[in-house]
Amino acid sequence: MSTTETDSHGTPPASGEGTAPLLSARGVEVAFATGRRGTARAVDGVNLDLAAGEIVALVGESGCGKTTLARVLLGLERPAGGAVVFEGAPLRRGSREMRRYRRRVQLVQQDPTGSLNPRRTVYESVAEGLRIHEGTTADEADRVAAALSRAGLRPPERFLARYPHELSGGQRQRVVIAGALVLDPEVLVADEPVASLDASVRGEILRLLLDLRDDLGLSALVATHDLGLAWNIADRVAVMYLGRVVELGTVEQVLSLPAHPYTRALLSVLPEADGEPVVLSGEPPDPKRVPRGCRFHPRCPVLASGEAERAGVADRCRTEDPAVLGGGAERRAACHWAAADATGRVRGAGAGTG
Repeated sequence: MSTTETDSHGTPPASGEGTAPLLSARGVEVAFATGRRGTARAVDGVNLDLAAGEIVALVGESGCGKTTLARVLLGLERPAGGAVVFEGAPLRRGSREMRRYRRRVQLVQQDPTGSLNPRRTVYESVAEGLRIHEGTTADEADRVAAALSRAGLRPPERFLARYPHELSGGQRQRVVIAGALVLDPEVLVADEPVASLDASVRGEILRLLLDLRDDLGLSALVATHDLGLAWNIADRVAVMYLGRVVELGTVEQVLSLPAHPYTRALLSVLPEADGEPVVLSGEPPDPKRVPRGCRFHPRCPVLASGEAERAGVADRCRTEDPAVLGGGAERRAACHWAAADATGRVRGAGAGTG
C-alpha cells in the first residue's frame, strides 16, 4: 500500500502532506558515555518532521529520549549522527547561524519557578532574550508588553513590576512563554509545559498554545508523558520508546486506533480507557542495553500472549529490528505484528512498519 494514500483504517493522511517541513530531525542519534557501564543510546535514529502551523506531541515514558531530542532540535545538544534541518537546510553550528536559529526556535521550559530568576521582575525576565539578541532597543517596552499580552497576561502593566513569587504557577508559565514570544519565533519547543501546574490551570496553558498556533501561525513540538494532553493539543503524535519513534500519525489515528502494543499500553491507563490497564512485564527500558530485535519485545504483551506467534512474526520480534520510521505525515508503526496480523490484513502503515 502506498504511504501517500489512506491508512488501513481508511483515515486520510495528515494535513500538510506534500509540503516541505519547517523543522526536521533526520536520523538523529545521541549517545552518552556512562563509564565502565558502556554507552547510553538516548536517541537512536529518529526522523521527525514539524510543518508550519502544526503541533506535534512527542509522547513516552520518562527516560525514552524526549527531552534529549528536544534539546537537539533546539541546538542545545550536538547529535552524534544525523542532522537537524530547518527550512530545508541543515543546521549550521557557527555562532552567528546558531544565534539566528535560536531566535526563531524557542524553548518553553517545564518548571517556570526554576526557569525564572526570583530577583528579576517580569519585565526584566521577558526582556532578557530581546537584549541578548538585539541589545536594548527603543521599542523594548512596547515589545515586552505585547508579548505579555499575547501570553494572556492582560493588561500587561499589572505584571511588569512583579516578581515570580508574586505570581501563580499559571502566570509564571505565561511569563516564560512571553519570554519566548518577544523574539517573534516560528517554532516553540515545549518540554512538559504543564507538568508542574495544577490541573485547574493546565487547560488554560494548552488553550494558549492552540491560540498562538491559530493567531500567529506558530509551530510547536510538545514533549510529554501525558497522552491525554496530546489528545487535547496535537495535530500529530510521535510515540517514543527507548530512543526511537515507534508510532507516528495524526492524533485521531494514533490515539483512537493505536497500532503499536506500546501505544496501546500507554492508552490503557488513561481514566477514560475501556477495559483493564495493560501492565507491562519485564524491566523498564535501559538505553545502555537495547535488546536485540524489536526493542519493545521483552515487555510486549502481544508477544507474551502468543498473538505474535499466531501471526507468524514472533521470531522476527525477537531477532529483527523494525525499520526506522520516516518522519513525515504518513501513518507508521515500527512493529512486525502491526504490519500483518493472522489474517494478513495490513494493520500498520505499509512502508516503515518493518
